[in-house]
Amino acid sequence: MTRLLALDSSTEQLAVAVAAGAARWTRVVDGGVQASARMLPLALEGLAACNIGVRQLDAVAFGAGPGAFTGLRCACAVAQGLAFGAGIAVVAVDSLMLVAEDARSALSLDASAALWVAMDARMDEAYAACYRHDGTRWQVIAAPALYTLDALAARWRAQPPQAVAGSAVRAFAQRLPFGRAITRADTEDRAAALLRVALQRHADGAAVAADQAMPLYLRDKVALTTAEREAARAAADASRG
Repeated sequence: MTRLLALDSSTEQLAVAVAAGAARWTRVVDGGVQASARMLPLALEGLAACNIGVRQLDAVAFGAGPGAFTGLRCACAVAQGLAFGAGIAVVAVDSLMLVAEDARSALSLDASAALWVAMDARMDEAYAACYRHDGTRWQVIAAPALYTLDALAARWRAQPPQAVAGSAVRAFAQRLPFGRAITRADTEDRAAALLRVALQRHADGAAVAADQAMPLYLRDKVALTTAEREAARAAADASRG
């Protein structure tokens, strides 16, 4: 019986899930600046609902990214803290893969289909990756990366996507060449998808010691300088006319 707690705050949503054998508990709530205050109480609520304690867990999983810098740090820190205290392992989950997992059944893709996930990363950039599901687990075709919109558009023009899921579908509807791809902008149950991917990762032996857990940061620079903001405004003004 696998007993797992999974946490993700890589977006504005906070997803928390618990598995204890056949028992499942999931929650998706507003996160953002509230994530750090809400994560641990929700985790304890989920554990209580499944009648287990932290020390009975096999591992704690967390959404490692890519995603919001503070959110990634929050989920990693809470996962590490719980794991250190209980003497258990940590499982890092690709936060774009859980979007793919959520979209998989809704898009009714066949086994050979490639699914791109593209998330709005702000600053006219997108976090994107490409996956294929083999019927049991996800295979990574293109690893998560940070793209400018121009770079991602060029890649998709060279090889048009079959399917795309994620917030970039809506955020950049007029700026990316989705072509004939099947698209899905919204997630149905981020916490349930997180739990399924985390359980598979754990079954595949992806657990590591708590001190080895690391978020996946794809953007080293999280803010523009004043000069850069002014240069960006000037460039935008020039492009308008």
